[in-house]
Amino acid sequence: MTETVKDPNCGYCVQGEPLAQFGYLVGELPHSLVIIFKEQSHPGRLIVAYKEHVSELVDISDEERDAYFAEIAQVAKVMHQLYKPDKINYGAYGDGGSHLHFHLVPKYEGEVEWGTPFAMNLDQKYLSDDEYEAMAEDLRQALAL
Repeated sequence: MTETVKDPNCGYCVQGEPLAQFGYLVGELPHSLVIIFKEQSHPGRLIVAYKEHVSELVDISDEERDAYFAEIAQVAKVMHQLYKPDKINYGAYGDGGSHLHFHLVPKYEGEVEWGTPFAMNLDQKYLSDDEYEAMAEDLRQALAL
């Protein structure tokens, strides 16, 4: 990968504010950032954001895209191990923010939004800082970060 491109106004590029408004940084993989989505109505919901500030999959090379998707799969495998979802939904939108990222949303049969697309933010369940950190530490260990 070439020199990393950052946008000083982007929540994924700036690891402090504004990232802290919606996410809790777990750590970095070679091509991506792993972030806990603070709203946890779907226990274990994460974001895997591409490290460079690009908007679209077509903005990166085939090799970079393949490596990024391999990391998304790596994170999903860990989510299955830690959280035991019945299904993980994947969403990549970005209309309101132009940084390439995927939401990995674990779904549990019979629970919130099962059988329907996930809402971007239900704004119902938030954790304490200690709970986010405990969750992040479990993920760091499982991902060998």
